[in-house]
Amino acid sequence: MFASHKIALSGVAGVLSATTHVLSAAAQETRAVSNPPAYILEPVAKGRAKLETFAQDRATFLGEVLLDMNVTYLDRQIYNPATARYDRVRLRGYQDARQTDPSGADTPLVGPTIDVRPGETVRIILNNMLPQDSTCGIGGGSANTPHCFNGTNLHSHGLWVNPSGNGDNVLVSIRPGVAFQYEYNIPADHPAGTFWYHPHLHGSTALQVSSGMSGALIIRGDRMPTPTETGDIDRLLKQPDGSDIAERVLVLQQIQYACTDSNGSITYDCQPGQVGGIESYDQFGPGTWPASGRFTSINGQVLGQLPPAVAGSVERWRMIHAGVRDTINFEIRRKTGTAALRTLTAADTDRWIDQNCGKDTIPYGVVAQDGLTMAQVQMRQQAVLQPGYRVDALVVLPQAGDYCLVDAAAPAAASVNQLAPSRRLLGIVTAVEGNAVNGEIGTYLQDWLISAAERTMAPDVSGKVIDDLKNDMRLSSFVPHPDIEPGEVTGEQQLVFNIDVKQPGGTFFEIDGKPYDPNRIDRTLPLSGVDEWTLRSDFVSHPFHIHVNPFQIIKIVDAAGNDVSALGSDDDGDPQYPGLKNVWKDTLWIKNPSTDPSTRYTITVRTRYQRYIGEFVLHCHILDHEDQGMMQNVRITLPDGHGGTVSGHH
Repeated sequence: MFASHKIALSGVAGVLSATTHVLSAAAQETRAVSNPPAYILEPVAKGRAKLETFAQDRATFLGEVLLDMNVTYLDRQIYNPATARYDRVRLRGYQDARQTDPSGADTPLVGPTIDVRPGETVRIILNNMLPQDSTCGIGGGSANTPHCFNGTNLHSHGLWVNPSGNGDNVLVSIRPGVAFQYEYNIPADHPAGTFWYHPHLHGSTALQVSSGMSGALIIRGDRMPTPTETGDIDRLLKQPDGSDIAERVLVLQQIQYACTDSNGSITYDCQPGQVGGIESYDQFGPGTWPASGRFTSINGQVLGQLPPAVAGSVERWRMIHAGVRDTINFEIRRKTGTAALRTLTAADTDRWIDQNCGKDTIPYGVVAQDGLTMAQVQMRQQAVLQPGYRVDALVVLPQAGDYCLVDAAAPAAASVNQLAPSRRLLGIVTAVEGNAVNGEIGTYLQDWLISAAERTMAPDVSGKVIDDLKNDMRLSSFVPHPDIEPGEVTGEQQLVFNIDVKQPGGTFFEIDGKPYDPNRIDRTLPLSGVDEWTLRSDFVSHPFHIHVNPFQIIKIVDAAGNDVSALGSDDDGDPQYPGLKNVWKDTLWIKNPSTDPSTRYTITVRTRYQRYIGEFVLHCHILDHEDQGMMQNVRITLPDGHGGTVSGHH
C-alpha cells in the first residue's frame, strides 16, 4: 500500500546541493524555481538512532516518513532586484540534520515539502540549535510581548490530527539545545489536499515565519468515490496514461529582512558588506511590507523563472500563502514585453507590468480552498490569498510563450493594510509548444475533466461524476465533508476581533475583549458537538484560523445586510468572498474595512468537533497580531452525558 517514503525537498534551507538553483542559459534574467525534487528518506527508528541503522529497520516502519531537521541560523543570500545584487542574510531556518557540510549561500530559505498518504505517519524531529535565549520562560511581564525568538515548535496547518502530546501540539516550547519529535498520525480517511507547516511558539511566530521557516505538506489520496462515499480528486486528475497531471507547489513567502543604518535604525537598504536579519518586531506592522521594497518569493526565489509548461496541458498549481501578514492576489498574464527583470524596484513594478504583461488575464479553475476540494470548479482570473490560505487551481497556459505571475492590485478592503496595493511581479513561467487552446479556457477545462472521468472513474460512479461535470463542473463526488445542516447544530459560539488603542500604556490585540492568557481556557467544547460560529471584527480586518477541525462557510453578510458569499455576488469589486458559500476552509478573512464597528461584516460558519480531544488555539493569522495577544485557547473534551463536559477524571 505504501510504495515509498518520499519527502520532496523544495530546498530545505541548508539541505542538499541538488536543490541549489542555477541560472538558465535561456533565461539569464531570472532564477529557476523548480518543483521540489524527490528524495528517499529512511524510516525513523525509535529515538535518535544512527542513520546507518535505518535501512535494516525499513520493513518494520513501512508507512512512516521521517524528517530530521535542525533549527539554526543560516547564512544565505537573497537577490535584490532593486540593487541588482544579492543581499547577504543571516536568518533562522531549517537545515537537514543529516548534512555535515551545509549547503551553499544559494540554497533557498524554504522548508522541505513533505509528501504523505492517508494512513501514514509523519515523524519530524526538531533539533533546536539556536543560541540560548534569556527571554524564554521569563516570569512576570506580558506573555503578549514578543519574546523567546530562539525557542520554537511546529504547527501542521490544516491537518486533521491529534493536537496533544507529540501530535500537532503548539503549546510546547522547544528551547535552545532541546530536540523533540512530532508525530502526525494521518487518518486513513484524511482528505487529500494542500497543507503546510510553520513554527507556532507564541511570542516568536511572526519573526520565525518571516525568516522563511515554512514548507508545504501534501497529502496524496487515491480513494475512488462510490455511490455512497466521496473520494479524492487525485483519482480524477490523471493523464491518459494513468499518471498524475503535472503540478507545481508554490510556497509564497514574504521574507522581510533588514539591516541597520549609521544611527542603528532599521533600514531596508542593505549595503555591500552588511548582513540582513530579522531580530525585531519593529519590522512588522501596517505598511511595513510594501515600504520594505521586498518581493514575495516563490519557493525561496525572488522573481524566479519557473520550469516550463506545455501549452494546452492541464496542471495543478498548489498555492500556499506562507507569509506573515500581507495579502496576495494571484493573477496570470501573457508576457508581451522584453524588459529585463534583474533591475526592478518594487515601486516600479506596476509600470513594468503595464508595459510587459499585457492587459488580459488567464482564467484558471479553482478546485480546492485550504486543501479541501470544493463542490464545483470555479473559474477565476484572480484568487485572493490571505496569510495561511491555500488555493489549488487547474491551470492551462493556452499558447506557447512567457507568462507573468502577478500579485495584482485589489480593493483596499481586501488588503491587510486597508490600502489598495500596487501590483508586484512574482515570477515568470514559459509555455513551450503543445496543443494551443484557441477557445474559452473554461470550456476546454470542462471537456478535459469529462474525458478524465470517462477514463478514471469506476462504472458505478462514472455516470454521476460526468453528469456533475457537465452541470457547471460540479465536484460533489469529491467534497471531503458533508454539509452541516441547521438541524445538526448543537451549540453557538461568538467571536469578535479588536485592537484596543484607547487604553493608556499601549495597543492591545484582543479577541472578545481580552488579550491572550496562556493559563486561561477560553472555550471548552464537547467532542461530537456541532457549533455555529458568528465571527466579526470591530477594528480593521483579520484572518481567523482555528486548528484541527475545518469549518463550513454558511453566509457572509456585509454592513448593509447583503449576503455576498454566493457565486456571482458583488462585494463592491472585492473578489474574495463571492463563491465561498458552503465552502470548507480553516482560515478566513473577517472583514471590516475601517476602524468603525458599524462597517464590519458578519460571518457565519459551522464546524464539527470530531475524533480528537485536547487543547489547541484559534487566532488571527496576521502573525504579529497573534504574537501580541490575538489568540485563544480551546479545549475539546468528552461530554458528560447530561449536556455538559467532563473535567478531569472525577
